[in-house]
Amino acid sequence: MVLPIYASMERFDFRFVEAGFDLYATRLKVLRKIILPIIKPGIIAGSILVFVPSLGAYVTPRILGGGKRMMIGNLIELQFGQGKNWPLGAALAVTMLVIVMIALIIYVRIIQKSENKND
Repeated sequence: MVLPIYASMERFDFRFVEAGFDLYATRLKVLRKIILPIIKPGIIAGSILVFVPSLGAYVTPRILGGGKRMMIGNLIELQFGQGKNWPLGAALAVTMLVIVMIALIIYVRIIQKSENKND
């Protein structure tokens, strides 16, 4: 999560922040109106980079958490393995795939909108 946000903030021009303060904007307004819209693609990319691997991970939560909490990866593995309920496991896996694809499509559209604004 840190690297995409850092990459977005590295190319951020802090003259915008100075201009906001020159126009008597508060710190919160500068953050909300200037900084966040510019680094939003980095935040979204970082969220997707954290979100996607966490969906498929079922070994790590089982080892670290002791299997006390059920995560979607554990539920899918349980349906295919012990439960022998392949239709439910497949439906959960496809649902998870659709959710990830929707998130990626939204990310691409936001990036395209921000690139079109810059042109």
